[in-house]
Amino acid sequence: MSALFVTNSSSSRFVLTGFPGLELYYLWLSVPFSIIYVTVFLGNCMVLHVIRTEPSLHQPMFYFLAMLALTDLCMGLSTIHTVLGILWGFIQEISLDACIAQSYFIHGLSFMESSVLLAMSFDRYIAICNPLRYSSILTNDKIVKIGGAILCRSSMLIPPVIIRLKFLNYCRPHFLSHSFCLHQDLIRMACGDIRFNSIYGLALVISNLLLDSVLILISYIMILHTVLSIASSEERIKSLQTCVSHISAVLVFYIPIIGLTMVHRFGKHLSPLVHVLMGNVYILFPPLMNPIIYSIKTHQIRVRIQRLFLKGT
Repeated sequence: MSALFVTNSSSSRFVLTGFPGLELYYLWLSVPFSIIYVTVFLGNCMVLHVIRTEPSLHQPMFYFLAMLALTDLCMGLSTIHTVLGILWGFIQEISLDACIAQSYFIHGLSFMESSVLLAMSFDRYIAICNPLRYSSILTNDKIVKIGGAILCRSSMLIPPVIIRLKFLNYCRPHFLSHSFCLHQDLIRMACGDIRFNSIYGLALVISNLLLDSVLILISYIMILHTVLSIASSEERIKSLQTCVSHISAVLVFYIPIIGLTMVHRFGKHLSPLVHVLMGNVYILFPPLMNPIIYSIKTHQIRVRIQRLFLKGT
């Protein structure tokens, strides 16, 4: 265990926290978590397959949905080896380099999902507030550019704060709070000057998650203003129904983030199990729920999936 207290070394090991107090039940816990991960992979792969193979779904709304499904799929892939590895008894520790890499992907994918949700809100705004120019505004070329901007924004802003983790001294006990690595968890164990990480990390959250949520809210205020100006109540309901799936996805993404932030900030007195559960909800709930939401609430996706299953029977 002495390796747990090595400082400033790329060979430092960090202990992954499973589910405190439930160690005897790991084998049983692995069953629902395995089912969740299988559902995440199958659900998102099904959405991607349906959009790719159905020409009628080659529209801006579904291109953005494909980006969301791909992001959720990658989020599942970035954490499955540590979460299930702990429950199956394969691993208990993770190296500093692997921890930093996992942290990069988790935070990068989180920012990417937020950016995709913002792009989807823009899509809904154009579709409802300016429907006659929808196809001319959201051309395939512009969607590719938006996708490239999302990828650059999510992947290129994070390296400065993540790379610096490699050069910090970790002199406090190397026990992570979750079954995966987060930037704020590693910072908590560092003893050197962490002002850059703290300030830059806060700036990233404000310029990504907070700004995106505000812009999404503004877009829906404008959508609501346009919908309320429609004379027919039937047309109002029809317009709002096209936004239900996206609103649900936004809530599924932001509520766990807010909950995890509140637990980290104000829940130091709470049981470690609460922190672990909130962390897993933050990681797994959006990738699990988004395919279900869009399969149920989006008529075009639901019909294509039904056809897919009928063909296989």
